[in-house]
Formats: sequence, structure tokens, C-alpha cells
Amino acid sequence: MNAPTALFETSITSLPFVHRGKVRDIYAVGDDKLLIVQTDRLSAFDVILPTAVPGKGKILTALSQFWFDKLAHILPNHLTGIAPESIVADNERSQVEGRAFVIRRLKPLPIEAIVRGYVVGSGWKDYQQTGAICGIPLPVGLQLADKLPGGAIFTPSTKAAAGAHDENISVVEVEKLLGKELTAKVSAKAIQLYTEAADYALRRGIIIADTKFEFGLDEQDELYLIDEVLTPDSSRFWPANYYQPGQNPPSFDKQFVRDWLETQDWNKQAPAPALPEAVLQQTMEKYREALRLLVENFTE
Repeated sequence: MNAPTALFETSITSLPFVHRGKVRDIYAVGDDKLLIVQTDRLSAFDVILPTAVPGKGKILTALSQFWFDKLAHILPNHLTGIAPESIVADNERSQVEGRAFVIRRLKPLPIEAIVRGYVVGSGWKDYQQTGAICGIPLPVGLQLADKLPGGAIFTPSTKAAAGAHDENISVVEVEKLLGKELTAKVSAKAIQLYTEAADYALRRGIIIADTKFEFGLDEQDELYLIDEVLTPDSSRFWPANYYQPGQNPPSFDKQFVRDWLETQDWNKQAPAPALPEAVLQQTMEKYREALRLLVENFTE
């Protein structure tokens, strides 16, 4: 098989352009739908890297589709089922094949619903300093990467503008933004989504240490699961057979890229350094392996 060519940026002119994010390019489809294209861009430390990861967008799309289908009984999602190839010009189809969704245009909630099942990352730093994560008290004596003994916790954050960093906020602050009733529903649904997905992934050899969900409302204020779901870009995936409390397991996500960037003389501001070929190849393989393990009967 020939190596796929990376798509760094789309150039679709048959639809009105709406927004270019860190990874996704967005176009309008009428007044009530959007075309979301997963490019092969990679971001780290909130900076888009100059090196794209060939095929990454298709892997993220396939994984999100899998999870949207698998978790639809918990919460409806924004997918319409419309084939992206059917709404762009013929010469633009290659830009959307296997890497795009046509979605309902919903009102996104102004928070990121982060669910943590293990003590790691910024949660570990928070716990070391305060004995809690986002104000949620935890037992004394937990080690790095320990599973949270009381089950997964909801630790929301702000949705920062491009170039800025998300900030953890308390549930009380979320209630001020969403109201108590919607906050309670978002928290319960996020934990339910994570728990069911984590239980499944563990049977397939992957620990989902934490993840980020996003939600939106329709005109009747019904809640929907939106954005991407449980991908290596939005989650921390660990191989279960390497898991050992007290140390950071190797991961399937872009932590590998972050670790390499930490060794570089770089101030975490744009422009970021280009990834060497070896780092790029290992990153591609980590994404592919996550997809192979999680999606039953998947073949490239």
C-alpha cells in the first residue's frame, strides 16, 4: 500500500467557508447544516504544527463514527447521515472522502466536558498541590496514573479562543453558565458516555484515561453529542498491557509528539518545529493501532 498523502488544508469553493480550526475545516451547507472536514493537521500546546500526519483525519473520522454509533442510545448526536461527497463539486470529493461529516447546525455549549478516570496530566498536578482535582477532593496517597477509586469524575474547562489555553473551572462556575439542571445533565451524560466507552475499550486492550466531550443544543433545547468523540486527539489512550500505577504509560495519542517537542528548544509559540520523519511515522502508527484495536473487524 502506498503511503497516503497528507491533507493540510482544504480548498473547497462549492460551499461557503465558515471557519478553520486547529484540525477541522468547516463549511456551510444551507442554513441548518455544516460540513466538517477532518484534515491531517496536528496541534500540540495549542499550536498547529507545520507537519501534517498523513491519513490522521480519516482515522479520527472513522473512530468518531464508530463511537457516535455505539453510544447513540445514551445521547443523540449531530450527524445527519448525508454523504459529504454528495454536496461538494466533483473535483472536490477527494478532499472529503472518508474524512468528513455533514452535521446539524446546533448551538455549542461554552464548556468542554472533560471526564477523568485516572490521575494524570493536569489532574495529577492539581492533586499533588491540593489533594483534589478541579475542587473534587480525592483520597490521600494516590499515585500517578492511579485509577480514581470512586469512579470517573466530571472536570469541565473553558473553551479558549484560538491560541489561548483552556482553563479548568468548577461545577459551580459551569452552573452559572448553563444553569443547574443542564449542568447536572451534561455531567451525568458525560460520565455515562466515558464509562461505557472505557469499559469497552479495556476489553479491546486500551485504557481511556480521560477524554473531552462537547455538547450542543437544538432549538428545543434538546442536548446532543457533537464535535469528535473518543479519538487520540481528544483522549488519553494507554495500552492496557503496559499500564502500571506510578508512571506514565506509553500512549496511543499525541502525547508522543508532545514529549518530543518538550526536548526541543521551543517556547511553545507559533511557529512550531517540524516533526522529523521518525516521529511522524511512529505517530501515524499509534493512531492506526488505536483504530485497529477499537473498531472490530477493521481492515485498512
